[in-house]
Amino acid sequence: MVTRRGFIGRAGGALGVTFGVGLGLDGAVAATTGPPDGWPDEAPFSFSGDMTDFEAAQRALLPLYDVERDFATFDAAYYGAMTRPVAASYRAYSQWVNRNNSLFLRNAAPGHPRDAELDRSRAAVAKLLGAQTEEIALSGGGTEALYALIANYALLKAGDAVIYADVDYDEMQYACDYLEQSRGARIVRFSLPEPHTEANILAAYDRILKETPRAKLLLLTHLSNRNGLVPPVKAIVAMAKARGVDVILDSAQAVGHLPFTVEDTGADFIGFSLHKWLAAPLGTGGIYIRKDRLQDISPWLGNRIHGPEDIRARIPTGTVDFAARLTIPGAIAVQDAIGLEAKYRHLVGLRDYWVERVRDIAGLEILVPQEAGRFGAVTGFRLPGMKGPDGAKQAAKLFLDKYRLLVVAKAGLASGPVLRVTPALFNSSAELDRLVAAIRAERHLFT
Repeated sequence: MVTRRGFIGRAGGALGVTFGVGLGLDGAVAATTGPPDGWPDEAPFSFSGDMTDFEAAQRALLPLYDVERDFATFDAAYYGAMTRPVAASYRAYSQWVNRNNSLFLRNAAPGHPRDAELDRSRAAVAKLLGAQTEEIALSGGGTEALYALIANYALLKAGDAVIYADVDYDEMQYACDYLEQSRGARIVRFSLPEPHTEANILAAYDRILKETPRAKLLLLTHLSNRNGLVPPVKAIVAMAKARGVDVILDSAQAVGHLPFTVEDTGADFIGFSLHKWLAAPLGTGGIYIRKDRLQDISPWLGNRIHGPEDIRARIPTGTVDFAARLTIPGAIAVQDAIGLEAKYRHLVGLRDYWVERVRDIAGLEILVPQEAGRFGAVTGFRLPGMKGPDGAKQAAKLFLDKYRLLVVAKAGLASGPVLRVTPALFNSSAELDRLVAAIRAERHLFT
């Protein structure tokens, strides 16, 4: 019989392994063998890298990941990729859940009732966000979370207006449009003026709120997946609340990326992903509803699996990837060991590294202004002369096929499509040098 602590030592690169600059990749891979005979109880994760030095941080961070290196992938805004210890923990939980199958799913596994174990994950997320456990429900990702909040917003009456902007995520716009079909809401769409300075952003939101006297709900994106804009969230939320307008905050790109708590935002309703910047397993996310506002979000399609006073009634309650949700505290532990503030500074450092090396190219557009607090790691750009969605797709394909660089063509901004670059902790300055060289080589593609 393998002990619980002994299992983690065998199960590999799991949270009990100390990852530092000197760890070899072969050793980490070799440690991932061994069948699970007990509950995968995580030992503390420790990280010895120097996050104050850009190059030293890369040397410490890169061994934490087992990712494809033939291509340089700049798409952490889609999926952050688990670190080795989190991936090993996820494998261990998957094996344990499979071994115990319905015994666990039916809340009958001795010593490990399902709901109590999942509440550990809820509590870890609540601590991360400065919330209470009962204000957090886990979901199958940020999109599911935000659909749940938007589609089930209870205070909307026919004729009330719902506002969103061009920087907001496609599917969340669709969710707002659904309120027009299903609830008789009036949809008000507007575009943020460029450059996206704080003054321009606040003026735009102030204007649209003043011009929409029957506004009841505002979708606000914490960090735009299109161009990387971080608006002054707390000021906009306060502006909306002063006019009796509720805000649903899309923090899918913010959790595990920007250091913040729910109080920092002022928002009562937040949906978020955990498999992007926190780098938990795919299909993890959640909602936050301020405790005294719970009844303003209706249960999911009349869900009565949980009572009306339980936030979990606001999320689908089907059979999910329980192992992924059990792994969430481990992903938070890895982030805590690295330090969220240090992680954020490094991500911004990666972003600044490539942006500053192409900024002098005539006609190249960097979509987010270099204004403190208005961006994180995500940034959209346009090659000189690049027009229309087809142009962006053509450029993205060229970067992938010719240079083995994954950047993403994103449409939706009023000013036109962009190429989005999203470096992750597993990216290096050498990979960014390849990106810079490709941009310089192809700067005349559309001219």
